[in-house]
Amino acid sequence: MERFGEKLITLRARQGMTQRQLASILGHTSCTYVSDLERGKRQPGIDLAVKISEIFNVSLDKLAKDYLELD
Repeated sequence: MERFGEKLITLRARQGMTQRQLASILGHTSCTYVSDLERGKRQPGIDLAVKISEIFNVSLDKLAKDYLELD
Protein backbone atom coordinates (compact mmCIF):
# COMPACT_ATOMS: atom_id res chain seq x y z
CA MET A 1 0.00 0.00 0.00
CA GLU A 2 2.89 2.33 -0.65
CA ARG A 3 0.88 4.27 -3.24
CA PHE A 4 -2.26 4.60 -1.10
CA GLY A 5 -1.52 8.24 -0.29
CA GLU A 6 -0.86 9.14 -3.91
CA LYS A 7 -4.14 7.53 -4.93
CA LEU A 8 -6.01 9.28 -2.12
CA ILE A 9 -4.67 12.66 -3.28
CA THR A 10 -5.81 11.91 -6.83
CA LEU A 11 -9.29 10.80 -5.79
CA ARG A 12 -9.77 13.77 -3.47
CA ALA A 13 -8.60 16.22 -6.14
CA ARG A 14 -10.95 14.74 -8.73
CA GLN A 15 -13.83 15.52 -6.39
CA GLY A 16 -12.54 19.00 -5.58
CA MET A 17 -12.50 17.99 -1.92
CA THR A 18 -10.20 19.42 0.74
CA GLN A 19 -8.48 17.36 3.40
CA ARG A 20 -10.75 18.99 5.96
CA GLN A 21 -13.86 18.00 4.01
CA LEU A 22 -12.68 14.41 3.68
CA ALA A 23 -11.86 14.25 7.39
CA SER A 24 -15.35 15.52 8.16
CA ILE A 25 -16.98 12.92 5.92
CA LEU A 26 -14.88 10.15 7.47
CA GLY A 27 -15.88 11.30 10.96
CA HIS A 28 -13.63 11.22 14.03
CA THR A 29 -10.68 11.95 11.75
CA SER A 30 -8.61 15.13 11.58
CA CYS A 31 -7.26 16.80 8.47
CA THR A 32 -3.79 16.14 9.94
CA TYR A 33 -4.55 12.41 9.84
CA VAL A 34 -5.71 12.69 6.21
CA SER A 35 -2.49 14.57 5.43
CA ASP A 36 -0.47 11.81 7.09
CA LEU A 37 -2.28 9.21 4.98
CA GLU A 38 -1.55 11.15 1.81
CA ARG A 39 2.14 11.55 2.66
CA GLY A 40 2.50 7.87 3.53
CA LYS A 41 3.29 8.59 7.17
CA ARG A 42 0.31 6.46 8.25
CA GLN A 43 -1.69 3.61 6.80
CA PRO A 44 -5.45 3.32 7.28
CA GLY A 45 -7.06 0.46 9.12
CA ILE A 46 -9.28 -1.81 7.07
CA ASP A 47 -12.50 -0.10 8.23
CA LEU A 48 -11.24 3.31 7.17
CA ALA A 49 -9.89 2.00 3.86
CA VAL A 50 -13.28 0.46 3.08
CA LYS A 51 -15.02 3.74 3.95
CA ILE A 52 -12.64 5.68 1.66
CA SER A 53 -13.27 3.22 -1.17
CA GLU A 54 -17.02 3.72 -0.74
CA ILE A 55 -16.75 7.52 -0.64
CA PHE A 56 -14.85 7.60 -3.91
CA ASN A 57 -16.63 4.63 -5.48
CA VAL A 58 -13.41 2.74 -6.18
CA SER A 59 -12.58 -0.85 -5.29
CA LEU A 60 -10.50 -1.55 -2.24
CA ASP A 61 -8.16 -3.53 -4.50
CA LYS A 62 -7.42 -0.43 -6.58
CA LEU A 63 -6.64 1.56 -3.44
CA ALA A 64 -4.54 -1.06 -1.72
CA LYS A 65 -2.65 -2.78 -4.52
CA ASP A 66 0.20 -0.62 -5.77
CA TYR A 67 0.29 -2.21 -9.22
CA LEU A 68 -3.37 -1.38 -9.97
CA GLU A 69 -4.10 2.04 -11.42
CA LEU A 70 -7.16 4.22 -10.80
CA ASP A 71 -9.51 4.59 -13.72
